[in-house]
Amino acid sequence: MTDTAIPNTQLADDEQWMRHALQLAERAEAAGEVPVGAVLVKDNQVIAEGWNLPITDNDPTAHAEIRCLQQAGKALQNYRLLDTTLYVTLEPCAMCAGAMVHSRIGRVVFGAFDAKTGAAGSVIDLLQQPQFNHQVQVTAGVLADECASQLSNFFKRRRQEQKSLKQQRQAEAAVIQPDAGKS
Repeated sequence: MTDTAIPNTQLADDEQWMRHALQLAERAEAAGEVPVGAVLVKDNQVIAEGWNLPITDNDPTAHAEIRCLQQAGKALQNYRLLDTTLYVTLEPCAMCAGAMVHSRIGRVVFGAFDAKTGAAGSVIDLLQQPQFNHQVQVTAGVLADECASQLSNFFKRRRQEQKSLKQQRQAEAAVIQPDAGKS
């Protein structure tokens, strides 16, 4: 069930850990990846961290959440990640939500909503499926503006870079073939 009223102390903790996830997202962005970061916490201690690396690793499963869950399983020496909270800057996709259910995390806290592929309520809610043998508690929208801004700034910058590259190629092509089309 999605949290509706969060105690002030819980909200402060959630914001602290989401800021940590935002810093991890910066690592993804520095690598040319979509800036998504994730941190798994148990008893107010970091168990694992992850950030997007699917392009770098040539791996469609190298999402921040998956990398974090993999690292956590090794750290805890268990594929069950009971009594943990995963903080992620973007609403999980179906793949990541499925991994969260299978790993039995207790709670996921995310920042920005994903209207195209969000599987924690935006498009579909896989974390709260009553048919599954485990449901993950969800807290949505923590530092949503900062998380969404980080993503939108990244994509805006990427579009500008692609536009500049296209213009540069067109200019180079015009220099190489100045008389093209003349008979």
